[in-house]
Amino acid sequence: MTHFILILICISAGVIISRLRLLPTDAYKGVNAWVINVALPALALRYVPEIEWSSQLLLPMIGPLLVWTGAWLFVKIYDWKKQLSVGSRTALFVTCGLGNTAFLGFPMVSAFYGESEIQHAVVFDQITFITFSTLGVITILKASSEKSEALKFAYFLKKVLRFPPLLGCLLALILSRFTDFSPVNPILDKLVATMSPMALFSIGLQLKFGAIKQEWKLISAGLIYKLLLAPGLTLLLAFLLHSSGNPAKIGVFEAAMSSHITGSLLAAQNGLNPRYCSLVVGMGIVMGFITATGWYFLMEHLF
Repeated sequence: MTHFILILICISAGVIISRLRLLPTDAYKGVNAWVINVALPALALRYVPEIEWSSQLLLPMIGPLLVWTGAWLFVKIYDWKKQLSVGSRTALFVTCGLGNTAFLGFPMVSAFYGESEIQHAVVFDQITFITFSTLGVITILKASSEKSEALKFAYFLKKVLRFPPLLGCLLALILSRFTDFSPVNPILDKLVATMSPMALFSIGLQLKFGAIKQEWKLISAGLIYKLLLAPGLTLLLAFLLHSSGNPAKIGVFEAAMSSHITGSLLAAQNGLNPRYCSLVVGMGIVMGFITATGWYFLMEHLF
């Protein structure tokens, strides 16, 4: 319950401060800079070294990639019918393909399955994080770039290799083989703790509820895929892999989380329909509590 109250406080604070005009209209960019350049690299350094890779983790490892691939196909079909702009199409893809598997996922897994089962959620979250840091960032940069075709590859490569969360993830994967990160974990914990409150506060600063009507069709499409179709695909994967028990349940449960906050922030920061990005995150958090609970009871019945 504490986590859910914190979500409400952070988003509400952003909305109220924005409405009262207590900060400049672009203040969210400074908040985003902290999340992307400090908190996310700390998250990678904190959790990636602790993952113990095994065959039992196939579903949490493959699930995020399936959700991303399914989102690509879903957006292709939706765009074929609706003929979206590049910004809207990319924003829809990123918000469908990446889930909020940490800040919402961890406390909800803890509440429904117990603290001891968060290890499965961590794997799902870290693969989601790696997908965001590579495929997600490339997708966003490609859509927002105004460079010529000749310069695109070099531009993308430079941007991706300089992306702090990806650098943190690579350092965690490589250095954890040679050194022990546990002495700095207390510091990393403090930095990681700032990520979600700051990101949610930024979402609140950008929320414009008057725009719901204009973006309703796109929001509906994003929520239908992320809250219903994505966990459905993961459930199908669980059956194909003959997964069972809590690893299967938590894999589907994590896939049912609402849109990735930082992915949405980065898309908005690069001008990819910022209005939709903030609204789909805010509405997804509220509706995601209901749909994820439904998926929990379905998993209890099936496995």
